[in-house]
Amino acid sequence: MLRRKVGTAALVGFRMMPAPISRTLVRAGTPNYTVGAAALIEHEGEVLMLWQPHRHGWTLPGGLLSRGERPEEAVRREVAEETGLSIEPGDPLAVGVHPQTQQIDVIYRVRASVRPQVELATEARKAQWWNVSDLTETDLDTRRILALVAQADRDHRPGRLVGEAR
Repeated sequence: MLRRKVGTAALVGFRMMPAPISRTLVRAGTPNYTVGAAALIEHEGEVLMLWQPHRHGWTLPGGLLSRGERPEEAVRREVAEETGLSIEPGDPLAVGVHPQTQQIDVIYRVRASVRPQVELATEARKAQWWNVSDLTETDLDTRRILALVAQADRDHRPGRLVGEAR
């Protein structure tokens, strides 16, 4: 009982702190994650992949969020920077949280009715359309993202209360 009262008092005290102080305390005591956004740009069963010198293998267009940037803004910016394409990302297809590497991936699916003309920027050296099953040389992050996409394409089971009376 005493432990519960002390816990409640601590939470009330925490909520009375000025917001900048409480945010600083939370950030100091919680893990920091790097957040990236990637676009799965599809046309007729193939996906646009990029070859970039700072990566090891074919990758999807995308990159890290800037401070204060929303994932859809980041993916829009990164795709434009890397490919010259302008996209409307829509809702995320999947979100992957990876505690072991402290990374979060937000993946968007963009379907193109016509194959767009890609204009490579300074980061990418090559662009190619691939059937995902034919990809053999991708970097670790891209393999992880493609696995998230495959999982998102499967039927999801709904949540339920555990021990719920039937």
